Amino acid sequence: MVDAAPVTAKKLNKFEKFKAEKDGLAVKSELEKFAELGWEAVDETDLTQRLKWLGIFFRPVTPGKFMLRMRMPNGILSSQKMKVLAEVVQRYGEDGSADITTRQNLQLRGIRLEDIPDIFTRFEAVGLTSMQSGMDNVRNITGSPVAGIDANELIDTRGLVKKLQDMITDRGEGNPEFTNLPRKFNIAVEGGRDNAVHAEINDIAFVPAYRDGQLGFNVLVGGFFSARRCEAAVPLNAWVEPNDDVVALSRAILEVYRDNGLRVNRQKARLMWLIDEWGMESFRAAVAEAFGRPLLSAAAEDEIDWDKRDHVGLYSQQQSGLSYAGFHVPVGRLTAQDMFDFARLADVYGDGEIRLTVEQNVIIPYIPDTRLDLLKAESVLERFSLEPSPLVRSLISCTGAQFCNFALVETKQRALAIARQLDATLSMPNPVRIHWTGCPNSCGQPQVADIGLMGTKVRKDGKPAEGVDIYMGGKVGKDAQLGTCVQKGVPCDDLPAVLVGLLTEHFGAQPADGVVAQNNGHVQMTVGE
Repeated sequence: MVDAAPVTAKKLNKFEKFKAEKDGLAVKSELEKFAELGWEAVDETDLTQRLKWLGIFFRPVTPGKFMLRMRMPNGILSSQKMKVLAEVVQRYGEDGSADITTRQNLQLRGIRLEDIPDIFTRFEAVGLTSMQSGMDNVRNITGSPVAGIDANELIDTRGLVKKLQDMITDRGEGNPEFTNLPRKFNIAVEGGRDNAVHAEINDIAFVPAYRDGQLGFNVLVGGFFSARRCEAAVPLNAWVEPNDDVVALSRAILEVYRDNGLRVNRQKARLMWLIDEWGMESFRAAVAEAFGRPLLSAAAEDEIDWDKRDHVGLYSQQQSGLSYAGFHVPVGRLTAQDMFDFARLADVYGDGEIRLTVEQNVIIPYIPDTRLDLLKAESVLERFSLEPSPLVRSLISCTGAQFCNFALVETKQRALAIARQLDATLSMPNPVRIHWTGCPNSCGQPQVADIGLMGTKVRKDGKPAEGVDIYMGGKVGKDAQLGTCVQKGVPCDDLPAVLVGLLTEHFGAQPADGVVAQNNGHVQMTVGE
């Protein structure tokens, strides 16, 4: 094992300094005081940084209105929980909304700090938590969105993901063992054949694999996106059984990272930087020591051999006579009424369970096949289609400049408008995944898209304007790989025409029926269309 050089106080970056002064979880006991003081009177570091340990995010673009990020292991919640979340959002009227994230999670918007103590009391009553969902913590743990219901599933990940969250967060109460990581950390557990969790972009990913005829997980480590660097996860050359060893190995890796991760330069603090500095052999030896026994070598091949599925539509479950419905949620945005509607659908047609996907959509499982026709007649499907148009169907977007101070461009509404325009303009022979992210932090994951769009500032006609850098070549599912930047500084106003060109040249797009001409992205329709 390589001994990490001690970090002196002089070398600590500003984040490490404020973490050393006061643990992020400490503000949990101060919420009542903060609520009484009002956000403007709260210590600046507590307000803008430490509250993130509880999932509470101050947003300079909407001062006084906070974002609250939940934890939902494997993206699963009950209709009761969804109703509670809807009630919270409903309180804030037009300011209130919820976004489904690319980690199978919900973020609530418009929250006022003075309401947080009451909100947390409501959460506790139904088993919801937002603990350790931001900053230098393990983020929401993802798993197959059809775990336990997919007829072709290999391993049901639900229990393992829940055990992982309970270990890391002390069952949602907050766990000081893992509140001071060098940087944020992502874990995914895949149980199917199609890499539904995007294993390659996680710090730890467990993927199904047979070793000596026994089914378990191969382990990947180090995948991440940042403004400075993006790397796909690499094999740890380790295999574990699908039991508590998953939790124990995750703990061992987290302990090695926590105790030895690089903390001087925050841009070089993710797990892969430590692996680079030590080398995989030394890193693996340290993990084995923390694990308490030698690691078994990885299986020669994993079982990821399907193309990626998006689970939009109606599908038969492994349980006879039951199906699940995958509803498309345009760019993941939900109003309070939308949330109530999904809770009602889950109660009326399913067994009260709701699932979220990394594509920012909603699944309702356990629907009797005899009730599918009634479900298809629901007016909710006018907003959340089971058969959306091709480009809208595969669209992903981060929060964007409307709510996020890091975003350089508005994403969600622009992304949806352009996708709808292109669907009306073009006929697509195959799905094309277009991902938008507002800044280099890559929350919208443009590097895994067929076409990824990263917000940037450009000049158009000599004036500052919103623009994007374009990524291509991302592949998901079997043989997943990250895309690369192919074009920089495209003004957003020019983007529809540029995308028409890319879709035509690289993805076989053709003019849709009734489209007779295109001129710089402006479509002329035949008379009567």
